[in-house]
This record gives sequence, structure tokens and C-alpha cells, in this order.
Amino acid sequence: MPAITANGARFHVQQLEPPAASGAPRLSEPDIPTVVFVHGLVTDNLSSFYYTLAGPVVSAGARGVLYDLRGHGKSERTPRGYTTVGGADDLVALLDALGITEPVYLVGNSYGGLVAARTAVSAPDRVAGLVLVEANCAGSGATAWLENMLNTLTVAALSLEYEETGQRLKAAGQRKMARMAMAADSLLNGTSIIDDLSAERPLDSSELSRIECPVLGVYGEESELVGGAQDLVKYVPDCRVEIMPGLAHTVLREATEPLRDLILNWIPSPSLSPVGASAGVAA
Repeated sequence: MPAITANGARFHVQQLEPPAASGAPRLSEPDIPTVVFVHGLVTDNLSSFYYTLAGPVVSAGARGVLYDLRGHGKSERTPRGYTTVGGADDLVALLDALGITEPVYLVGNSYGGLVAARTAVSAPDRVAGLVLVEANCAGSGATAWLENMLNTLTVAALSLEYEETGQRLKAAGQRKMARMAMAADSLLNGTSIIDDLSAERPLDSSELSRIECPVLGVYGEESELVGGAQDLVKYVPDCRVEIMPGLAHTVLREATEPLRDLILNWIPSPSLSPVGASAGVAA
């Protein structure tokens, strides 16, 4: 079921079943958790999770749902609809379209973490737990992060449009890079994503305090976003934070196994296989 229509857009979706549950009806195994992976902005897509966390998490006994955000990867590139509020609406509508009614665990990386956190606030009955990987969701640090992303993407949009980067890469025979550049150009210059990002705001302390589910925050020790861990600890009622030594904004890619272990040990499900202790440092 690779293509699903939800909230007015077509989404590329991959559903993965744990080995022991293959072919079994969903309702016959209510203890098996569903983990939904939410990726980051522009050049990212579901493959960043597919080739890192999703396989090991599913092999350990969870159901996995991966999808390309609106306008990303193989999902439809609609003209508008790129706020985190819209992303949360997309996610809930996608769960409805997939027939997933039980609360799910959301794993959001970078900007995908802000979308996941927004979902936990707006639809608390749909979220069993929230894993934020390198995502700064509140406070002045989150505001600065959003502004930095906006500035970076605005410069990239101008470069892609006026320097014809995609066509130059194609002419140089770099077809894969050319496709990525053209896709980024189409998203940045052909949709409202930059305008939506300029109007975006982080969560405030009252919204964080309303997150009812358990939250696991994972940050790189050297990351510019590590300060976001303190806001989680301060305001989220049920929160655990892990700091990964020596890493920056690269936790998903460079600490895949410790991150997997953290998540599997954190999700309270008898269906998941036990794994070794993590290499993180609690904050």
C-alpha cells in the first residue's frame, strides 16, 4: 500500500510488519506497538529512517509506518500546507486512512520532531509516546533554530532558481544530485513552504505541559539544539532525556544502534525483544 490519500494530498507510505506478526490480523495482537517515523525538511524523506531505525525496530517486534511528508520524497507536492499544524493534521488523517485507531509511538527527527510534538498536543488520544531526536520544540532556542532554517532555505531557494543548479548538475552527468536539486527547487520555489516556515512558531510552555504521553528526547552533546532538552525536562510532565556524547545534529545517522536501543527499552511493550543498554548520558 505505497500511496494513500489523506487530508487532500497523496502520500507515499511504507508499512512494515514484525516477522512474528506477518499475515496476522491487527486486532489479534493488540500488544504490538505501532511506531510512526517522521523525517525532516526538504532533502529528507522516509529513507532516512528506512535504512537506519525502522528495520531494527520492526525486527524487534513493533509495527512500523514510514511516510514522506507532504511535498517530500514521493508524496504529492501540493502548492500549500507546510506548517507543522498542517503536518500534524496530515499525520492524523494518514492514520485514519490506514485504519490505525490505537495510539501510536511517534519518532520525529529534526523538524519532524516538531511535527510529531505538535501532533501530541493537538491529538493526544492518538499518541502513546513521543521520541524527539534532535528537535528543539520550545523557547528561544527553538525560535532561533526556526529562523536559521528559514534563512538557510531562502538562500538555497535563490541559488537553485537563479543558478539553475539542477540543470548544471544534470549537464555534468551527476544525475542523482541533479534529481535532488530539482526536487528541492520545486519544493522551495514552487510551494508555500518558505512562507509557512516564516510564520511558524515553536510550542510554548503551556503546550509542552499539556503533552500527556511519555516523551524521550535524544540530543547530540555537541548539537546547537541540545539546549532544547532543558525545556522538555522543565515542562513536559513525563519526560526522559538522553545526551549522546561527541555528536552534533547527526544522532540518527551516527548513533543508530544506541538510539535503537534507547527506543526499544523505552517503549513498554511485552512484544519487543530486549536489547543492550544504551550509550547515552541522562540529562
